[in-house]
Amino acid sequence: MARGTVASPALGEPRQPLAEVPPAALPSGDERVPPRLDEGDSPSWPPHRKEPFISNARLGMLMFLAFETMFFGGLLGAFLVFRLSSLHWPPPGQPYLPGVVTWINSGILLGSSFTMRRALRAIRAGDHAGVVNGLGITALLGTIFLVVQGTEWVRLVHFGLTLSSGTYGSIFYTLIGCHGVHVLGAVFWLLVVLLQAVGCRFTAREHVAVQLCGMYWYFVVGLWPVLFTLVYLS
Repeated sequence: MARGTVASPALGEPRQPLAEVPPAALPSGDERVPPRLDEGDSPSWPPHRKEPFISNARLGMLMFLAFETMFFGGLLGAFLVFRLSSLHWPPPGQPYLPGVVTWINSGILLGSSFTMRRALRAIRAGDHAGVVNGLGITALLGTIFLVVQGTEWVRLVHFGLTLSSGTYGSIFYTLIGCHGVHVLGAVFWLLVVLLQAVGCRFTAREHVAVQLCGMYWYFVVGLWPVLFTLVYLS
């Protein structure tokens, strides 16, 4: 028999199955081999990646907010120690903190949480104009809050309430000042995100920066009623 030829089976002899031919080589650079399927299995290649319960960005922000909560908790604890140990508050010779103006200013800051919520809803719906308007109004309300608060601080300094005027002044400016610095940082963050939104950097599916900014803004807004109640109304 000549080399390279295959003999035909005799009449009636069962035909032997041919050897299994290996699968064709995958394209260059792809070393993956699809899994072998058993009878009755359905193909599932490539395998589906399971989405994490919470993204790394949100987890990092939650950890940062937890640290900030402990920081302000320590400041509030120090304030309560001085407040509860004093027979008169404010101490004699120290001015009372502004009431009516701070009430109005508090309403301005709390109102900014609703505009931020509108911005987040707009970005999820793919409404470009809505997210730009929401972020812009939120940043404006935050700026108004800082300007009004700064104006009141200037008046308090003229009335004699300074950092060196005693425990009352030092704990007030430390506690409320730290919150003001956080609001200032949040406003700058809002402006950066707003510029990115104007440049159409976000979509309904990709807007992590807007979500993180919203989380931080909710934190500084939600912290203010606690500070206002303990510092201004106690």
